[in-house]
Amino acid sequence: MKKAFAKILIVMVAALLLSAPQNAVAKELSGDLEIFSWWAGDEGPALQALIDIYKKQNPKVEVINATVTGGSGVNAKAVLKTRMLGGEPPDSFQVHAGQELIGTWVKADRMEDLTPLFKEMGWMDVFPKGLVKLIGTDKGIWSVPVNIHRSNVLWYVPANLKKWGVEVPNNWNDFLAIAPKLKAKGIVPLALAQNWTANHLWESVALAAVGADNWDALWSGKLKFNSPEGVKAWELFGKVLEFTNADASSLSWQQATDMVIDGRAAFNIMGDWAAGYMVTTKKMAPGKDFGWAASPGTSGKFMFLADSFCLPKGVAHRDNAIAWLKVLGSKEGSDAFNPIKGSISARVDSDLSKYNDYLQSAAADFGKDRVVGSLAHGVAANETFMGGFASVMEMFLKTKNAKAAAAACQQLADKAGIGR
Repeated sequence: MKKAFAKILIVMVAALLLSAPQNAVAKELSGDLEIFSWWAGDEGPALQALIDIYKKQNPKVEVINATVTGGSGVNAKAVLKTRMLGGEPPDSFQVHAGQELIGTWVKADRMEDLTPLFKEMGWMDVFPKGLVKLIGTDKGIWSVPVNIHRSNVLWYVPANLKKWGVEVPNNWNDFLAIAPKLKAKGIVPLALAQNWTANHLWESVALAAVGADNWDALWSGKLKFNSPEGVKAWELFGKVLEFTNADASSLSWQQATDMVIDGRAAFNIMGDWAAGYMVTTKKMAPGKDFGWAASPGTSGKFMFLADSFCLPKGVAHRDNAIAWLKVLGSKEGSDAFNPIKGSISARVDSDLSKYNDYLQSAAADFGKDRVVGSLAHGVAANETFMGGFASVMEMFLKTKNAKAAAAACQQLADKAGIGR
């Protein structure tokens, strides 16, 4: 009799648990969420699309958008370093996927391993295995990628090229042949902006000069930066710089893009966030109002970077930050963010019907081209090398000494531990 009663009691308790409303079990989030990034101005609407999704899911959370302006995060990284070393990390911060995070804050044991989150959300199957490997180490996965950007893109306005009788250059010899003719007409052959965009241009020139295998070899330590191949890259870069605008250091990347749009310059090499700027801010139609090609000499190669967010140890609002990361890695979040940002989804199940002609072409190239990592945007090297490279670039812009720049890069690589 007692056993029968016990069985009935167990069944009744189980029934009550199953009939309990699910929202009584789920934890409703509240409080603050501080997200730290450098997406402001023209890139702000894409970030806001993610915040809107988060707020819809978590209406009681107050989102603090702690944005620090400055292209490629040059200013944000300095502020972040002060906060991280001061023991006041933001709940989640933007970082370029790869060595920018791993070689700095993961190495310093300041980040949480996100492997459990990836497994819980099924992300091991929806992010490319090569990308997961890039954002992880043998000790964990360290960030959630929100996009894939292409670095080596040449932008132009087709109507202007037709008016000037100029073809899109396939390689740098082609560019150097047509550049004097453009210059004679009062047209800047290649628009350039502040110094980080010179780093951005250098990596496209260097990739063309040394090839994909040697590019990868530079970052594994198998090829020295002061090798003949390394010197050749700087020599070619010096020739290209002769056909850029003298006021570059005073311009933002958007202003350099404006030079192409306005017909003051023929070309600009910038990441495909430039497409986001031209489509979203300038209301231009891809393929009609602006055109694109792989930067000279890099056809069949896709130099990539990925923006991602991570979870520092000891943050004030950990549960809220994890909910934020879940939005970033979701299909809904990815397909809301990327068409506005001018990037493609890091997920393999993206709905390409939501993306414009440029982004669809970028997605196709990413699937078939040889993929290499960007230096200027944190994939190829750690912060030690990246910070020092900015000084090498400043030196070269003043001296145009290719051998000295190549030697300085090798010294920097030794200091940064490349190849060890």
